[in-house]
Amino acid sequence: MTSGSAPTAAIAPVLPTYNRAAVSFERGHGARAYTPEGEEYLDFGSGVAVNSCGHAHPHLVKALTEQAEKIWHTSNVYQMPGQTRLAERLIAHSFADTVFFCNSGTEASELAIKMARKFHAASGHPEKFHIITFTGAFHGRSLGALAATGNDKYLDGFGPPLSGFDQVEFGDLKAAEAAIGPHTAAIYVEPVQGEGGVMPATHEFLRGLRKLCDAHGLLLMLDEIQCGMGRTGKLFAYEWAGIAPDIMALAKGLGGGFPIGAVLATANAAKGMVAGTHGSTFGGNPLATAVGNAVLDVVLADGFLDNVQRQSLNLKQSLERLKDLHPTLISDVRGSGLMMGLKCKVQNTDVQKAIVEQKLLVLTAGDNVVRLLPPLIVTHEDVTEAIAKIERALVALEHAKA
Repeated sequence: MTSGSAPTAAIAPVLPTYNRAAVSFERGHGARAYTPEGEEYLDFGSGVAVNSCGHAHPHLVKALTEQAEKIWHTSNVYQMPGQTRLAERLIAHSFADTVFFCNSGTEASELAIKMARKFHAASGHPEKFHIITFTGAFHGRSLGALAATGNDKYLDGFGPPLSGFDQVEFGDLKAAEAAIGPHTAAIYVEPVQGEGGVMPATHEFLRGLRKLCDAHGLLLMLDEIQCGMGRTGKLFAYEWAGIAPDIMALAKGLGGGFPIGAVLATANAAKGMVAGTHGSTFGGNPLATAVGNAVLDVVLADGFLDNVQRQSLNLKQSLERLKDLHPTLISDVRGSGLMMGLKCKVQNTDVQKAIVEQKLLVLTAGDNVVRLLPPLIVTHEDVTEAIAKIERALVALEHAKA
C-alpha cells in the first residue's frame, strides 16, 4: 500500500542501494564460499575485510552457539561479563584505557568524532570542534561519518554536510599543519585507506601527525575499521609506525562476521564521555562479544600473526610478478599485509569481473584499484591458487583486447 494517489514505480523488496553481483552463497568453509548450486569460490574479499577467521571457523561457531543457548540480549542497562572481558583484552594489547562497543564501523566513527569534540568541551574549549581529515578517506555512511569522509559522490543529495571537517591531501604533513587553527580538535586518519584505493600512510606521515597533535594539544584519531585486527600483520596497523593514537575506531574483523564495532581510547581522551553522553541498544551484546573474544583467541594465538606476515609477503611478491608480466593491465601493487590493491590501467570493474569469472572473489576500490582482502587464515596454497586465477583472468583480458 502507498499513500496518496500518484502511481509509484516498482521497487525491489530490499532497498536497491547496492549494485549486487548475480551470485549468492549459502555456506562457506575457511577461505572458500559455495553457491546453492555447489560452485566453489576462493574468497579474497572476506565480506570486505570482515571474515578475519574465514568462513565457519569452528572456534567462532562454538563460541556463538554456546552463547546463543544462554542469553542473547540484556542491554547496557546491566553488567555484561563478556563485554568487560573483551574490553580488558583489547586494552591489554593496545594503547587504550577504555572501550565502547557498538555495532558497526560507521557507529565507531560517530563516537570517535563525538568523543574528540566532547574532550575539548570538557576541557573548557567548546570552540574546538573541527577535525582534520584527508582526501581518499572513508569513515562510514552516516551524515557525520560522510562529512568526515568528504567525498562529493557520497554526500550528493543529502543536504549541507555537517560542519567542522577540514580536509587536506592524504600524506601531506605540511598541509595538515597549515589546516590547524583555533577551532581544531583532532586529526582523523586511516593508517591504510581501504575504500580510497588501498593506500598506506607512510610511517613518517603518521609519526608527523602524532607530533603535530602533541604540539598543538590535539587528539590523534585513527580509523582502523578495515586495517585493524591483524589485517596488516600486527594486531593494529599503528604499531608499524611506533606511535599510539588517543582514539581508535575498530569494527569489521573484530567480529569475524558477527556485527560489532568498538572505540578504544585513553582515559584522557575519554574524559568527557560520562553517563548519558552516548549509548547503544545492541552494542556489545552477549552474542557479539562472545564472538569477539573468540576472534581474539584465534588472532592472538602463538604464530598466527607471524603467518599473516608470511602470507602477506608471499601475496605481495606474487602480485608484483603479475604486474611485471602484464604491464598493459596493471601499473602498481600497493597495500599492507593482507590488504592489497592492484592499480589498473583498464577499468577496474572489468578486471574484477574477469577475476570473479575465475571463481575468485575480489573487490574494487577508489583510484581504479582491485582490492584483495583474503581471510587471515589464508594458506600458501590458497595464495598460489588465487594468483593462478588472477593470471588466467589477466590473460583473458589481454586476448579480448587483441
